[in-house]
Amino acid sequence: MRNQFTKGLLLFMLLSLFVSTAFAQQSRTITGTVKDEKGVPVPFATVQVKGTTNGGTTNDDGAFSVTLQNDGSVLVISSIGYKSKEVSVPMGGSNTINVVLGSNANELGEVVVTALGIERERKSLGYAVQEVAGQTLVEAREPNVVNALSGKVAGLQVIRSSNGPAGSSKIILRGNNSLTGDNQPLIVVDGIPISNATGAVNNDYFNPSLDMGNGLSDINPEDIASISVLKGPAAAALYGTRAGNGAILITTKSGRPQKGLGITISSTVGLETMFTHPKLQDAFGQGSNNIYDNRANTSWGPKADGQQVTGWNDEQTPLQTYDNIGNYFRDGIRSNQSVSLQQQYKSTALYTSFNRLDDQSIIPGTKLTRTNLMARAITNFGAADRWTIDTKVQYSQSKADNRPLVGANQSNSYSTLYMLPRSLDIRDFKSAVNEAGQMLWYGGSNQVSPYWNNKYNLNQDVRDRFIMNASLKYAFTDWLSAEVRAGADKYYTNSENKLYDGSPIAAGGRYSLGKQDFTETNYSALVTAKQDNVVGKLGGVAILGTNLMAQQFSDLNSSSGNLKVPNLFSLNNGVGNPTVGQRFYERRINSIYGSAQLNWDGYLFLDVTGRTDWSSTLSKVNNPFFYPAVSVSYVFTDMMERMGSTLPGWLSFGKLRASYAEVGNDLSPYQLYNIYTINKDPNGNTTAGRNGTLYDQNVRNERIKSYEAGLEMRFLKDRLGFDVAVYKSNATNQLISLPLDPLSGYSYRIINAGNIQNKGIEARVNGAIIQNPTGLNWDIMANFSRNNNTVESLTGDVLTYPLGGFDDVRVVATAGGRYGDIYGSKFLRVDDANSPYNGQLLLNAAGLPQRGEQNVKLGNQQAKGLLGVTNTVTYKGIGLSFLVDARFGGKIFSSTLASMQENGTSSVTAPGGERQEFVVDGAVAGTNSGSYEKNAVPVTQQLYWTAVAGVGNLGITEANLYDASNVRLRNLQLNYALPTTLLAKTPLQRVNVGVTCTNLWLIKSHLNGLDPESVYATGTNATGFENASPPTTRAYLFNVVLGF
Repeated sequence: MRNQFTKGLLLFMLLSLFVSTAFAQQSRTITGTVKDEKGVPVPFATVQVKGTTNGGTTNDDGAFSVTLQNDGSVLVISSIGYKSKEVSVPMGGSNTINVVLGSNANELGEVVVTALGIERERKSLGYAVQEVAGQTLVEAREPNVVNALSGKVAGLQVIRSSNGPAGSSKIILRGNNSLTGDNQPLIVVDGIPISNATGAVNNDYFNPSLDMGNGLSDINPEDIASISVLKGPAAAALYGTRAGNGAILITTKSGRPQKGLGITISSTVGLETMFTHPKLQDAFGQGSNNIYDNRANTSWGPKADGQQVTGWNDEQTPLQTYDNIGNYFRDGIRSNQSVSLQQQYKSTALYTSFNRLDDQSIIPGTKLTRTNLMARAITNFGAADRWTIDTKVQYSQSKADNRPLVGANQSNSYSTLYMLPRSLDIRDFKSAVNEAGQMLWYGGSNQVSPYWNNKYNLNQDVRDRFIMNASLKYAFTDWLSAEVRAGADKYYTNSENKLYDGSPIAAGGRYSLGKQDFTETNYSALVTAKQDNVVGKLGGVAILGTNLMAQQFSDLNSSSGNLKVPNLFSLNNGVGNPTVGQRFYERRINSIYGSAQLNWDGYLFLDVTGRTDWSSTLSKVNNPFFYPAVSVSYVFTDMMERMGSTLPGWLSFGKLRASYAEVGNDLSPYQLYNIYTINKDPNGNTTAGRNGTLYDQNVRNERIKSYEAGLEMRFLKDRLGFDVAVYKSNATNQLISLPLDPLSGYSYRIINAGNIQNKGIEARVNGAIIQNPTGLNWDIMANFSRNNNTVESLTGDVLTYPLGGFDDVRVVATAGGRYGDIYGSKFLRVDDANSPYNGQLLLNAAGLPQRGEQNVKLGNQQAKGLLGVTNTVTYKGIGLSFLVDARFGGKIFSSTLASMQENGTSSVTAPGGERQEFVVDGAVAGTNSGSYEKNAVPVTQQLYWTAVAGVGNLGITEANLYDASNVRLRNLQLNYALPTTLLAKTPLQRVNVGVTCTNLWLIKSHLNGLDPESVYATGTNATGFENASPPTTRAYLFNVVLGF
């Protein structure tokens, strides 16, 4: 069935492309330029044939080309900050028209993309929408487009993993709304929702599955024209249950008139280096208690002063320390090559592109390659160009070699490097195997050599993806139109894992294969009516639409177990029978939706929207469910002008807005009815079992109610402006799993309960500090947000709900507390209000810290504030831009630092390069019962850090819970555009060269060299945890763009 659909959709799109070409017939073509009153070209101005959808935009030089089907047409030319102009095209007249637009600084006519891809004037919106230009994303030079959004949108947080070039990144808008969902916004590309599945399926502390990246990383940033971020439920309400966490709308490029051929070639090459890594001590070698031991796993040996010792290989060697992190990791190489064609041929606009990304990581053996192809055609045809057809196919193939293996296990090369005795040289093990073909490693350890891992513990996955859509639109009149659209997001992932013989992991080796298929289809229809001054000064917009969504997912994987014949990689070569795992689900949502906007004289706007969804994951009793939204926008400066008032010279624009909306989330598939599963026991007998969770068919969808208000102001002819918003949302009817008595036959039961609240403020400020069209320009854009994410209630006597657990460190939602509280153990302290030592560490008789109460709240993972400041300076063809990105507040627990302290490799274990005995500041029990006295017992560094970090797997939690605040120079760009006068006699239309640096400078941090963004797992809501991930990277990139 899916294959038939795919073939049918591809056939339809090919036919559409044929029709597009057929209608690109010989007609009258009008060309010209659009300039301002000073003669400066106006780029991206809209040129449209009045009464039709036919038109285009001007290029960088203000040039345009538009095809007319009828003589006597009228062109409407408009652009942000200018007065619109209508120009008649006389019959038999010249085919060249040059237009001059007058300035209109008091009018904000900017058009933005909103829900369902509908273009609206920004001033008419009663909710927060922020746009990011495609060129901004390209210039960031981030392979994963999600990372390019860091610091650019108020209220948007990017949570990154550090799992290599194919690692995942997660988007959170205005906090977390769900205890069990992924809390990410809906991603929509050209009107078609796509999957942004993120991270690993299993985020276990000891043996997590591989981080498979995030779906949005498959998109080529150079194909993106713009991104609209719909932050609140009111903005995204028309998407219903799927947009409970907001929506991100991606508009890809389409053809527009270009000088010359319209061909652009872009080449980016550069180096990746380590950005930061944990600080290590460089003074003491292998051993324990200041005694050298060439079989020890720790670095508590003697001071490394070059004295002769017997090495791990029984050879005499001077005792010295090595830069094993620097020696193991390499300089990575990144290459990004692309070619695109963008042009308008009469009434047909065409965009097509090819892109190839090769990212050879700093991690030996790890590599990401991505190939992107895209073709999009838009054609206007028929009488008066009333018909518009838009077809697009995007294809990507992402291939990841050797994704990092993480977790607290012997296969984690990064943990091995951080804990490796400081007097061992990792390069001694570069050959990976010895003469017998076994892993080469020093004795006394069951660790796996990093070199052996990258050569003989291999994984590879390849994801092929198609994003396709086609739409047909008809304009009945200049105020009434109808559109039908079909689209699909399909991907196929094939994975293979090979573990060779010769390591402690598995005798003989191991082999596994996996295959994942995902398909989502959407069919929609939309009718739009728009007319100003219908009754007096009252105008309006009305839309009515429907959507049919279907998803299908399948996952099949098999493992051989330990291999019978070493290194013969076949599923049937296992010691026992191969194991097979299988997952499958289908999901459907049928919807109808509508919206009505009333506007009075272009300054007062009222929007009312509603959507009804029928979800296959909820019972018929609870279907359908309705989501309403209402918003108002009041442009008081336009009202003043309409009433004859003159605005003060310093005031350019002012708008108040407010909104209320309800949206929500439905269930995951197959969580209504209790069923049995079929399995095999070790002897091959068929068994049946129940699911461990008790389902309830009466559960309802989660519901989010949101309020928002905002003020937007611009001053001094739009040179200075701000946009501030306050909001509050409450997500109720949380779908959560509560523990059950095991005697019931179930471990958990699903219920509706809980109330998750988000309250916050967002501010965006922009200023043109220096403005000179022919000289120096300096612009500043700043985004700030502060969100308080709280758990107002759970249910009954249940006070905490687990978000994620890592050994004895837990991240939970606590009723009455904040979302993401971090629980663990704390130091034992004196608890006697009458004692002068009250609150001080209570040490044992040996003068060492003790673990006190466990499972207590120690902090919270939430940031208290996010700030991004972008400065852009241009002078003639030279452009300089840099982004400073900051996070304030929140905590993160570092398992890496705890383990390094226990093993004696951390810099804090040898302060100043010495390991003198010291007296721990604290109290000890006195001779009399209940009394305390000042500690005076000296201890060694080894004893101290073993007591602090060696308790359990993670030590005393409080000791390694850090402030996650950080400030960094995220991105620096220097670009130069050659003057067009130098290219006049060449086939080149433009030449741009540039240099970009990412992660240039960690200005402020608190994790002793670790990057606070090294989150252990993005596939969980417990993001306040770090655990032996690879170092984050810095990139130096050189770029050349040639336009023909």
